[in-house]
Amino acid sequence: MSAVPVRVATPARARSVVAALGAFPTFVLLLGAAYCLFPVAWVLVAATKSSGELFSTTTFSLGTSLPANLAELGGYRGGVFWRWLANSALYAGVGALLSAALSGVTGYALAKYAFRGRALIFNALIAGVLVPAVVLAIPQYLLMSKVGLTDTYLSVLLPSVVSPYGIYLARVYAAAAVPEDVVEAARTDGAGEARILGSIALPMMVPGLVTVFLFQFVSIWNNFMLPYIMLGDDGKFPVTLGLYTMLKQGNTTPALYTLVVTGSLVSVLPLIALFLTLQRYWRIDLLSGAVKA
Repeated sequence: MSAVPVRVATPARARSVVAALGAFPTFVLLLGAAYCLFPVAWVLVAATKSSGELFSTTTFSLGTSLPANLAELGGYRGGVFWRWLANSALYAGVGALLSAALSGVTGYALAKYAFRGRALIFNALIAGVLVPAVVLAIPQYLLMSKVGLTDTYLSVLLPSVVSPYGIYLARVYAAAAVPEDVVEAARTDGAGEARILGSIALPMMVPGLVTVFLFQFVSIWNNFMLPYIMLGDDGKFPVTLGLYTMLKQGNTTPALYTLVVTGSLVSVLPLIALFLTLQRYWRIDLLSGAVKA
């Protein structure tokens, strides 16, 4: 009975197979990045076109009207767009800052203190993460209506402060980043719980809290349903709701479509700048943490 020859892959062939398999995830990621960046590229190009060019030229043909569009957008209704942008900065900046602070304190308490009902509270937070924000909009409106806060800045700010997902992230990060030995050593040295939290725990949790801040900032900035339900005065509108009202008026005034596209481009720029700034901060903070370790 003759033996069946076994084909052994040569090293060069094995390397080529490994290289092909290694390039496949990169290709998938590049495909996903192109899919996500395509709308941004379209907005960037469309913002350079006049109202006539927007509907008569090809998709990615550049126009020459970007300065004129920006000037027209800034002068629309006495500069109301810049007020909408400032309102968004107020809602997102203050709301994300307070949310990060609350998430840090709550997450640290859930991670480092043993008390009755801790598991129940944490499971409730997990359930809160799974509930879509749109489901809570009507109950939040009814609560704000009871206390007379509808159509005020607080009606948008207060619901944005509590973030179940932010608390969850802070709890996970506190459990990993704040060693028990350090906390116990501080208690042995006579430090109070407030001092341990402010001087030891929170500085160690800064990268995680920056992540919570960024996620919450983007979430509040892009929020549409809550301001839509809570606010009636367009002077308090965030930029998302303001651009929506302009888009609705575009049905009767097609020239506003160009302003909506230009406003969408301008409204994305603060998010890009914030992300790039905080990404650099993460890198510096993680490197300094590695040196200290």
